[in-house]
Amino acid sequence: MIGIVDYGMGNLGSVINACRFLDMDARIVTRPVELDACRAMILPGVGAFGDCMEHLASHGFVEASRAWIAADKPFLGICVGLQALFEGSDESPDVAGLGVLRGRVRKFVPTPDYKVPQIGWNRVRYQPSACPLFQGIPDQTFFYYVHSFYAEADEAGVIAGASDYAGVTYTAAVWRNNLMAVQFHPEKSQRWGLQMLKNFGALATKGN
Repeated sequence: MIGIVDYGMGNLGSVINACRFLDMDARIVTRPVELDACRAMILPGVGAFGDCMEHLASHGFVEASRAWIAADKPFLGICVGLQALFEGSDESPDVAGLGVLRGRVRKFVPTPDYKVPQIGWNRVRYQPSACPLFQGIPDQTFFYYVHSFYAEADEAGVIAGASDYAGVTYTAAVWRNNLMAVQFHPEKSQRWGLQMLKNFGALATKGN
């Protein structure tokens, strides 16, 4: 079973609906103890970094998330769920992230040609044969984004995909063993986003 974490903020409706459409065994979990029955974990997120971390802490999911990742169980972060993996964010300078990846979250600087936030479709560059999330998905595929901030990874080898916006090449996806996260919204990215969720579901059931 895949546990979709409800910590008081996140795009839960679209994520669980996409999983149900794919006939994936998934449910929303509201307490860390419910993760005991799960083989994989999805951490969705929308809104501000500081609010995300505050809600994770108040619902008991900070240490639960760190322990899950340390145990190398399948984990998928979405949008702010990716940003929370890093050490901190310029959006909330005094708030620490989960710190399981080295780096910081920065804000796009708007230009005459690029508005902030970035809302809409953008290409993602990656090696399709590498990260399991991208299996069967062509390089340069468009995915759907809604964000003003982006992760700047300081750890070699964890960037699984990159996109360009407002003169910045930024981290679109990260991957380390069974830890995976994406800045875009696969649950809103139609065919290829559903394929990505299906790929994650396959990881969750591997070995059953």
